[in-house]
Amino acid sequence: MKRLKKIIYSLICLLLLNWININAQVNIPVSATGHIFAEILPVYSATETSQLNFGRFSPGIQGGSLILTPQSTLSVQGSVFKGAGTPNAASFLVTGDIDAAYSITLPSGPVIITNTRNAKTMQVVDWVSEPSAGLNTGMLQDGFQVVYVGATLKVGTLYDNPVGIYTGSFAITFDFY
Repeated sequence: MKRLKKIIYSLICLLLLNWININAQVNIPVSATGHIFAEILPVYSATETSQLNFGRFSPGIQGGSLILTPQSTLSVQGSVFKGAGTPNAASFLVTGDIDAAYSITLPSGPVIITNTRNAKTMQVVDWVSEPSAGLNTGMLQDGFQVVYVGATLKVGTLYDNPVGIYTGSFAITFDFY
C-alpha cells in the first residue's frame, strides 16, 4: 500500500510538474513588417498661357462685330475693317490628376472692356471654348490639357469706340470630378 501511495504521489507530482512546465513556457516575441501607403495628388490648376486678343481694327460708320473662334480664326461682320496684327484665342493650361474629368464654365453674359484713355467701352459676348463648355467636357490626358477660348467683340462707331487700347478680364471656371 505504501508503494501504491508512492506511485500515485509520484504520478501526481509528475503531472503537476508537466502542467507547470507547459504553462510556464517562455514567450518568444515575433515581429512582422507592416507597409504604409499614401498618395499625393497633383494640385488642380489653370493658368492663362495666352490672352484673348481681337487684334487691330477700325470701326466703320455703323460698327459691327469681330468673331474670334477657339482656333484663332477671326471673321468680321458689319462695318469694321480688320487691321494688321495677329488675333488669337485665349488659352489656358489645365493640370491635375491623370484622366481627371472636368467641366468648363464660361462667362454667361457680356464682359465689358474699357478704353485705357477715355473710359469708352465695348462688350465681349458669345463665349466659346475647345473643348466645349459644359459638364464633363474636358479630360486631363497625361495630367494636362490646353483649353482655347474665343468670343465675339461688339464694336460701335468710331464715336462710340474711339482710337485706343481696350482692356478687361473674364472668369473661366474648371470644376474637377
